[in-house]
Amino acid sequence: MVAQINLSIHTAREEDRQKLANLIHFEALVHRHLDWKPPLDWIGHEPYLVAAQDRDLLAALACPEDPAGVAWIRLFAVSSEINAEKAWSALWSAARSRLSDRDDVVVAAIPLQDWFTRLLQASGFVQTTDVMILLWRGTELPACEEKLQITLRPMNIDDLEHVEQLDTKAFGKLWRNSHNSLELAYRQAAIATVAEKEQRIIAYQISTANHLGGHLARLAVHPDSHGQGVGYAVLHDMLKQFERRGAKHISVNTQSDNIASLALYKKAGFESTGETYPVYQYTLS
Repeated sequence: MVAQINLSIHTAREEDRQKLANLIHFEALVHRHLDWKPPLDWIGHEPYLVAAQDRDLLAALACPEDPAGVAWIRLFAVSSEINAEKAWSALWSAARSRLSDRDDVVVAAIPLQDWFTRLLQASGFVQTTDVMILLWRGTELPACEEKLQITLRPMNIDDLEHVEQLDTKAFGKLWRNSHNSLELAYRQAAIATVAEKEQRIIAYQISTANHLGGHLARLAVHPDSHGQGVGYAVLHDMLKQFERRGAKHISVNTQSDNIASLALYKKAGFESTGETYPVYQYTLS
């Protein structure tokens, strides 16, 4: 442990990339957001700050806004050569200052480790909900509503503008995705579907493949179409597509207070795995 460390804070630069990679991959205290974009790809987006002593990079914090008004903590990594609380205090203070000139920015994090949870709590972050992990294990699916009169088809790149508009209407501020995030999700998808009615996209889903089978990353229904069975039709179609590929285990994450979402997944046979992760928020005003 270094006895006296005087940190200098600067914005992450391209020339920091290799040192950041070493910090992320070889240090024990690393928080990474569950993201469509790896931490190094956020270089160039503010605030992405590093703490250094001389030429040694000792810690990093990335929390750029995406979408506007929401700054998820996408990376916090700290070297074993420095006290984690000291590194966090210095970087969070600088990041908070850079975000404070925006209006009503919410900073959010889903800590996966106790040490990071303690840092957030000590800095005034408040837990607002939990994210639950649910799993479908090939359960027989109830039939869909026969009179829906919707068309399900594969999503294409030209749909993303309409998908983004739907996403904004379907989700609260914290859970919305930007156009860039939706495009990244689409390009990484195993199955991406839209539901159309009268030539208008009223729902969509994006799912990825993994070693267990698949993961439903995003499902949204336009508020005007809630309660009509549209969400279940999209979910049913996605599960059947994975089933035809031989997948028997499909996971999904949802908030513990999202009653409508939980009811939908229960109808399809999803069950809680017992895994939950807290969501913390800090509002800048």
